[in-house]
Amino acid sequence: MNLPDAVKSITYLKNNAAAVVRDAAESGRLLVVTQNGEAKAVVMGVAQYTEWKHALALLKLLAQGEADIGAKRIVDQAEVFRRAKGSLSRAAGDA
Repeated sequence: MNLPDAVKSITYLKNNAAAVVRDAAESGRLLVVTQNGEAKAVVMGVAQYTEWKHALALLKLLAQGEADIGAKRIVDQAEVFRRAKGSLSRAAGDA
C-alpha cells in the first residue's frame, strides 16, 4: 500500500465519496481518513472486509487454542478419535 496515497482528509472523502467507494470495492485499496490531521477511520471494500473478518476469526481460534494448551485443557489425539468413532457408531445405530 502506498501510504501517502492511502491517507486523505475527511474533506477529500466528502468531495469524492463515490470515487472512494468505487476504488475500495474494485481495487481492494484501503483509505485512511483523517480529521484535523489525526487518523479517524478506514474505508475498505466489502470483499476485503469479509476477508479480514475471516482472517481475524482464524487468529482468534489460534489464540484460543494456545490458551487452552497453556491451561492444560487438552485431549490426546487418540482419545479424540476414539470419542468421535464412538459418536459415529451410536449415530449410525440410531439411523
